[in-house]
Formats: sequence, structure tokens, C-alpha cells
Amino acid sequence: MNTALTQAQQLATHVSINFSSITSDFLSIIILAGALFIFARYIGRGPFVALIVSLYSGLALYTIFPFMHYLPSAPARTALISDVALFIGLSAITYTILRRVVVSDFISLGTISLVILSLLGAGFLFALAYQVFPVRAVHSFTPAINALFAPKTYFFWWISAPLIGLFALT
Repeated sequence: MNTALTQAQQLATHVSINFSSITSDFLSIIILAGALFIFARYIGRGPFVALIVSLYSGLALYTIFPFMHYLPSAPARTALISDVALFIGLSAITYTILRRVVVSDFISLGTISLVILSLLGAGFLFALAYQVFPVRAVHSFTPAINALFAPKTYFFWWISAPLIGLFALT
């Protein structure tokens, strides 16, 4: 009787730990998508499109950045922070240029389109974190999140998703 109760308690503990870790991982995607959505609603559709396109420009500049060997490579958290800071800085520069020069405020995007583009943008950033930045050295994600973002074969599709969404929705 006691062993059955002990096994039931262990199972309940295991299920609750797995549920909380899956919830926290998916919650981070939802929070990121929500932040992108709020940005789009508050700043406007044109700047939101500029942000998405600047992420691509930031990625391109990051991959060819000639001074990567000067960035710290250990410990893992410091390497992650320096890589992400470089990517954010390069994306911010291209965002500023795009916002001033190219993007119009007359883009027609509804609320549903903004939600879809926000989710695709969050997926883009998670795929980037998995495949480009050393985020797995700092944080271990659940198998469900790993199944979505860890395979290299999905990387192209996650990176392409916001562009396809922009093409289809604007």
C-alpha cells in the first residue's frame, strides 16, 4: 500500500514538473509574441514590418561580422549575452535605417494578421536562438520545444516564416 502511494506521489511530482517546464517554455514564446504584438499595436504597422525585416538584416550582418573572435566564448552565459547583444545592435541599426527611409505607415494589417506575424516573429527568434546563439548551453528546453526548434531541417522554414507571412498578409 505504501509503495503504491509512494509511486503515485512520484508520478504526480514528475507530471507536475514536466507540465510546469512545458508551460514555462511555451509561455516564453507567447510572451515574446505578445511583446511583438504590443509593439505593432503601439508603434504601428509600418515600424513592425521594419522590425521584421531588420531581424533578417541583423542576422545577415551577424553571420558575416568580422570580429567575432573578439567576443567572449566562455562562460556560456557571457557568450550568449554578447552574441545576442551584437545581434540586437546590428538589428537596431538596420531598423533605424529602414524606419527612416523605406517603410511606409500605409500598410494594411488587421489584428489577426498582427497576431500571426507576431507568432511567426517569435518563432523566428526562437529558431535563431536554437541554431545561431548558444542558448542551449545556458537553458535546457523541454522536448516539445526541442522538437519544434532544434532540428536543422526546420531552421529554413522558421527563418522563412515571417517573410512568407508578410508576403501573404500585406
